[in-house]
Amino acid sequence: MSDLTSAGTAVGGAPVGGEGPSSGSAADGKERSASLWADARRQLLRDPIFVIASLYVLVVGSMAAFPMLWTSQDPRNCNTDRSRISPSGEHPFGFDILGCDYYAHAIYGAWPSMVIAVMATSGIVLFGGTLGLLAGYYGGWVDTIISRVMDIFFSLPFLLGAIVFLTVIKRQNIWTITAVLFLLAWPSIARIIRGSVISSKDLDYVQAAKAVGARNSRLMFRHILPNAIAPMLVYATIVLGSFVAAEATLTFLGVGLQQPAQSWGIMISTHQVYFLEDPWLLLFPCGLLVGTVLSFILMGDALRDALDPKFR
Repeated sequence: MSDLTSAGTAVGGAPVGGEGPSSGSAADGKERSASLWADARRQLLRDPIFVIASLYVLVVGSMAAFPMLWTSQDPRNCNTDRSRISPSGEHPFGFDILGCDYYAHAIYGAWPSMVIAVMATSGIVLFGGTLGLLAGYYGGWVDTIISRVMDIFFSLPFLLGAIVFLTVIKRQNIWTITAVLFLLAWPSIARIIRGSVISSKDLDYVQAAKAVGARNSRLMFRHILPNAIAPMLVYATIVLGSFVAAEATLTFLGVGLQQPAQSWGIMISTHQVYFLEDPWLLLFPCGLLVGTVLSFILMGDALRDALDPKFR
C-alpha cells in the first residue's frame, strides 16, 4: 500500500480560514479555497474519463446495494443438470459448475467487495487521518510515538501480513477481512495527513488565527484540516479500488471469504480450472473486478489532477 502514498502527497490545497486582524487574508483564503473546489468540480465534469469511471462505480454500487434491480434470479437456486451451460439470452452469463445462474451470482457478488472496501477505507480515513493530524500538528514526542508505530506497521508486507493474520484468526468473513485491511493500511493515510499538516501549520493565516487566541482544536479542524482533505480524498478514492482487489486476492488464495458466501473472488477461485473449456466462467467475474478497480484508480487520478494547481 505504500506505493499509493505518493499519489496523495502530490495534491495541494489552498489556504483557508483566518480571523481577527487578518480578516482580509482570511477572506482571500476562503475565496481561493472556494475557487479551487469550484474549478476542480468543473474540470471533473468536463473530463470524460472521470465521468465514465464514476458512472461505472455507480452501477457497481447499485448492484451491491440493490441487487434486485438487476436480477430477479436467486443465485442459490441451483440445479446440477444445468452445470456450465453457456450464456444465452435468458441467462446472459450462463450457469456455473453447480448449475446456479452466473449472472445473479455476479450481481450479488458485488456486495461483499464493495462493503469491505467502503468500511476499510472509512476506518483508515477516520483513524489514520486523526493520528496523522495529531502527529503533524503537535510534533515532538506525540509525532515520535505515532511515527514509530506507523513504521512498525509499514514494515509488515501487506499481502503476507493479511494472509498470516487471517490464517491465525481462522474466521474469514466480512468483518475480519475489513479489520485486517484496516490494520495494515491506516499508516499510509496517516503519513499523508501528517505531511500535509506539517506544511500548513506554519502558514501566515494559521499563525494569525493562533495570535488572536484560537484553540488548538479550532486551528486543526477549521484552518489546517481543510488543506489536508484534498490529498486524503485522492488517496481514499484509489485505495477503495485497492481494497476491492485485495478482497478478491485473499479469497482467491483461500484465506478470504468462503462458500456459501458470494463474491467475485469466489467465482474466480472456483472456476479457474475451467478456463480452457469454458473461459466465460473466468472472464465475467474478472471483467467486473478489473473494471471496478480501474474505475476507482482513474477517478483518483482525475481527482488529483483537478485538485493540484500544478496540473492546470
